[in-house]
Amino acid sequence: MKPVKIPLEDHIDLHTFCPEEISGLLSEYFSECLKYGIFTVRVIHGKGRGFLKKGVLEILQKSPFVESFKDAPMEAGGWGATIVELKNTIS
Repeated sequence: MKPVKIPLEDHIDLHTFCPEEISGLLSEYFSECLKYGIFTVRVIHGKGRGFLKKGVLEILQKSPFVESFKDAPMEAGGWGATIVELKNTIS
């Protein structure tokens, strides 16, 4: 399968990805964000039944790139998105 190029922005929408791709995708995306000085990323996982959000939160809890995370404000997706603060340096 050919790699998909994703534009590097302060948000990423996970709707088009398979659940098994998300852990590696977020890790790579966060790494690239840090290289370009992006330290706050909105991860859009949608509302649905909450399965994708639960998986994303588990990934964020374990990620060495993540300083903190919280639900997005209502105007930025509410509980259908998560605001992630990335660490300035990886320890």
